[in-house]
Amino acid sequence: MKLSEIKNALKDLSVIAFQLPNGQLVPSHFHVTEVGKVSKYFIDCGGTVRKEEVVNFQLWEANDYDHRLHPEKLIHIIELSEKIIGMEDLEIEVEYQMPDTIGKFSLDFDGNNFLLTSKLTTCLASDSCGIPQEKKKVKIGEWKAKENSCAPGSGCC
Repeated sequence: MKLSEIKNALKDLSVIAFQLPNGQLVPSHFHVTEVGKVSKYFIDCGGTVRKEEVVNFQLWEANDYDHRLHPEKLIHIIELSEKIIGMEDLEIEVEYQMPDTIGKFSLDFDGNNFLLTSKLTTCLASDSCGIPQEKKKVKIGEWKAKENSCAPGSGCC
């Protein structure tokens, strides 16, 4: 989800709810403690120089059970960040304190809740660092259908 998309979604909401990948909601007394731009400049294992930029939201909860962040307040925080930091319309990454570490999530929206979706690591240079390609899985019997579909003169038989 991009910054412009969350701003548009917030306009139609009366309350903000973030849902974790396991279906649980982030407690409603959460704070957005940071809205920022994160730049990552790096070299992958194949030697390619890369640069990634995301908007970062940090969610935090405290014992402030009376606190509720309203959609118009979050829009104001985002717009202030755009003005002062000069953020572009980038993808949003959300940090949230998990039991043992900070979780990093992508963001989606289902029409009611903002969904914190799991992020995965991957090799960005698998073609040059020797990682074998995953073999295509074929159901038993599919190969027979292809085997029997040779046309005369096609060169397959």
